[in-house]
Amino acid sequence: MMSALHSRWGQLILGIVCMVMIANLQYGWTLFVLPIDKAHGWGRAAIQVAFTVFVICETWLLPLEGYVIDKVGPRFTVAAGGVFIGGAWVLNSFADSLTLLYVAAALGGIGAGFIYGATVGNAIKWFPDRRGLAAGLTAAGFGAGSAVTVVPISNMIASAGYEATFLAFGIGQGVIVLLVSMLLRAPPGQESTHVAVLSPGGMNATRPSPLHALTRDYAPTQVAREPVFWMMYLIFVLVGAGGLVATAQLSVIATDFGVAKTPVTLFFLTMPALTFALSIDRILNGLTRPFFGWVSDQIGRENTMFVAFLLEGLGIFALIAYAHDPVMFVILTGMVFFAWGEIYSLFPATCGDTFGRKFAATNYGLLYTAKGTAALLVPLGSVLREMTGDWLIVLYVAAGVNILAALLALFALKPMRRAFIRRSMAERAAERTAEANARIASQALPAE
Repeated sequence: MMSALHSRWGQLILGIVCMVMIANLQYGWTLFVLPIDKAHGWGRAAIQVAFTVFVICETWLLPLEGYVIDKVGPRFTVAAGGVFIGGAWVLNSFADSLTLLYVAAALGGIGAGFIYGATVGNAIKWFPDRRGLAAGLTAAGFGAGSAVTVVPISNMIASAGYEATFLAFGIGQGVIVLLVSMLLRAPPGQESTHVAVLSPGGMNATRPSPLHALTRDYAPTQVAREPVFWMMYLIFVLVGAGGLVATAQLSVIATDFGVAKTPVTLFFLTMPALTFALSIDRILNGLTRPFFGWVSDQIGRENTMFVAFLLEGLGIFALIAYAHDPVMFVILTGMVFFAWGEIYSLFPATCGDTFGRKFAATNYGLLYTAKGTAALLVPLGSVLREMTGDWLIVLYVAAGVNILAALLALFALKPMRRAFIRRSMAERAAERTAEANARIASQALPAE
């Protein structure tokens, strides 16, 4: 049993379990907002500041946390994350002021960042040949992990109050992460297993391969100077912001088109169109990550980005045109959700492929701050709506930036990564030649 857990697939499963345990901190928060407001009367806007604090700490501190993860490994950092997330919800259960609520949110964000960075970083280190699938499965735990606890949390809030729910789930989630962390470990050795591709036509550098070309591992300070990194960052921001804007306005679109409460029957289920769409979001937000991650392992990262981002843009355009039909509204929102969540598998895999595994957690932590940047752009959608008096222009912009990101992935990022990998391999070959020559020279020196 222990040997199975110490295998790379065992480590992947353990990482997914940890991700499921932090999913509620983001996706389950909405269930607590109204009960907190009813109990204390602080106002929804003030309470939601706690969520913003959580996202900022979970996102912007990840580069620093990633550095710690790469230095000391996943076991200690995930254990620390378990203490933070457990403590955060326990503190929420006793919080009698907004200040305590915000402090708890900060603790939760720090803990979630440690766990997210460690598990995704460990996945792409253990699976240099299947980074897309491994990162996708791990990220799916975070994207869909709250699906199984939505009903129990809702029921417990109704029966025992939100304070008892915070306390029980906080302790439970924290203890499970602590126990699982004891079984986590980094892959043996830290030699480069950076993946580059040798295709019949020469260096492609866009599709993973079992052939491990010994290229260099890049430290974060080096990565931050590379134009290819900033192209990834730009594309991440475009897709992140476009998807967040579109999904954030889902209820407004449904209401404006008069379909929010219209019953829809699909897959032998009947429920209001908006409720149906939100339910599908939870499912597809999890499924898309391993699916497109696996696809990228087969056809290449940038090729997959092009397909997924283009599908997202076209889906938003179609939603604008057909959202007045309740059935089409549910189907098209599902398409939009499915084509958006894959950014959390494609980008860590691409980052690992490009810059190696030694600093994988730190480097992806730098790239992951693009999510925070994208979140800062989301309020501009409301500003644009106020200026135009219509959400349609906002959705047109969201669709447009996704299509722009698709084109950039194929026609800018792909050739940039190809050139970068070629240069990296040449530099690594030169380093190895110099090392070999130095050894030969030292052996040729006469003994004293």
